[in-house]
Amino acid sequence: MAVRGDIRNVAIVAHVDHGKTTLVNAMLQQSHVFNEREEVPDRVMDSNDLEREKGITILAKNTAVEYTGPLAAKYGHPDDITLNIIDTPGHADFGGEVERGISMVDGVVLLVDASEGPLPQTRFVLRKALEAKLPVILCVNKVDRPDARIDEVVSESTDLLLGLAQDVVEEGIDLDLDHLLDLPVVYCAAKAGYASTNQPENGALPDNDNLEPLFEDIIKYIPAPEYEEGAPLQAHVANIDSSDFLGRLGLVRIYNGTLEKGKTYGLSRVDGSIENFRVAELLRTQGLERTPVASAGPGDIVAVAGVNDIMIGETIVDPNDPKPLPLIHVDDPAISMTFGVNDSPLAGTEGKDHKLTARMIKDRLDRELIGNVSIKVLPTDRPDAWEVQGRGELALAVLAEQMRREGYELTVGRPQVVTKKIDGVVNEPMESTTIDVPEEYMGTVTQLMADRKGRMDSMSNHGSGWVRLQFTVPSRGLIGFRTALLSATRGTGIASSISAGYAPWAGQIVTRQNGSMVSDRQGVATPYAMQRLQARGNFFVEPQSPVYEGQVVGVNNKPDELDVNITLAKHMTNMRSSTADVLETLTPPIKMSLEESLDFANEDECVEVTPESIRVRKIILGREDWYKWRAKQRRQNNQTK
Repeated sequence: MAVRGDIRNVAIVAHVDHGKTTLVNAMLQQSHVFNEREEVPDRVMDSNDLEREKGITILAKNTAVEYTGPLAAKYGHPDDITLNIIDTPGHADFGGEVERGISMVDGVVLLVDASEGPLPQTRFVLRKALEAKLPVILCVNKVDRPDARIDEVVSESTDLLLGLAQDVVEEGIDLDLDHLLDLPVVYCAAKAGYASTNQPENGALPDNDNLEPLFEDIIKYIPAPEYEEGAPLQAHVANIDSSDFLGRLGLVRIYNGTLEKGKTYGLSRVDGSIENFRVAELLRTQGLERTPVASAGPGDIVAVAGVNDIMIGETIVDPNDPKPLPLIHVDDPAISMTFGVNDSPLAGTEGKDHKLTARMIKDRLDRELIGNVSIKVLPTDRPDAWEVQGRGELALAVLAEQMRREGYELTVGRPQVVTKKIDGVVNEPMESTTIDVPEEYMGTVTQLMADRKGRMDSMSNHGSGWVRLQFTVPSRGLIGFRTALLSATRGTGIASSISAGYAPWAGQIVTRQNGSMVSDRQGVATPYAMQRLQARGNFFVEPQSPVYEGQVVGVNNKPDELDVNITLAKHMTNMRSSTADVLETLTPPIKMSLEESLDFANEDECVEVTPESIRVRKIILGREDWYKWRAKQRRQNNQTK
């Protein structure tokens, strides 16, 4: 096999908030990608508005830096060595992005927090890298944290690597376990832009004030792309992007052969058919920009324009000798939500140019399928609603939020789990959950998980006043759990989880202790009515806001459902009032985000999502019809007992 020595393709993988995007930022700055006078924002790779607001990476993105340090000449390329870097998400719900990123590279840099150590997503991304037989560089980040415990974290990471490697070998994948023992380790403070191969003291900066040791380890330990000389073209489509001028772009990794602008090639479709097309434009990434090139060879990651319906997993091939590559495999979805049209009385009344119809919503979901291989869209028994399946509730909530910002009005159902029948028994998805909490909240968290059918697997105390608890819990038990955790631990609890396969149905889980306050008529919420009702619970709506029959306007202090007349007006009299203005005595309403609303909704409720508003409502709006439906449900439950 021939080798392309002037390229290294590497993915940065880690658990959420361990510093991947900050590290990529520092690598770009030290590679002189930016002008000296240019103001560089933090986390420049997080270009999506939602990513900046939530502080997490949602989409896998690639960049390229030109390394011109001393190792470039040593490896026979004195001009430069191109490092194609894939920045991947750290949240398990966006695991499909990680799998696509790993399919494009020849090695990974595993980033681990010097205090938190390996967490569930660390296990997920590391296993994917080992299954693909990719070499790993361990980068211990945030070594300057006051609570850093570098020795323990390196030991935990090495144990995790060897444990996962053993599991992968038992599944029939051939790995060199002895080679894995020589794990290269870099100690890093990404925010400062420091890295070193010498271990610093806990809480101290590395002894080197740049990232040169990290660049050197990438060039030394990540293999250069290999290819077969004279082999026909094979270019795998791993991502989709778009351009205002060129239309849809396919982001491809070239494994064999050469792509040239203006030439005709074949596109091997998902169904196995071959369709010829002409390459209208070829773009190579340099820093954060894409620049046109005439050709690209083995190992290059380039964007191709010319096919308006190019799909992830397809292969660009030589039409005379097509040899398509295998499709990209992603894990099955575990959570589903129902997306449907907004049929509330307020639909279309809050703004112009809102997208309301079933056709518009279906077209948008179909477009999402093109660039997001980890979701599925299935029909339901209603022509204006679809079941959307994904990895987790956050991934589906992000999709609903994106649609909302694009002007869509829709209803989104409460998250449900995707079950499987195994040997005639209903099985549900399970999660391995890690929770870090201060010691005083350990009992509270244990009770919270017990209520959700969680089973404690391990408990560890690092002596810093914090305890790490690990549970195996049904996925449906985690719906709404993070909100409850933050309330129970006064905002200090940190939870993360990853799929743990399937297990038999664990039984009924009650996650909400309070009932809903439901409006029994349409109108406008009045301060007078809200003052009379506020002893019964807390409101979601403000005075003078429109409400309708079946809308959930608040949370009841008791477990029962409560129908309320929130539109009641005070009768006019000729007597003067000596009391203060009613508005001054009202408790401020609870403002819930889309994710919080989805967590709050009961089985018979859904969330109305519009560009201006988010409302929780009953699926059946008419109160009389809802009572009939509930009586029918009770009769069915009694018959099955």
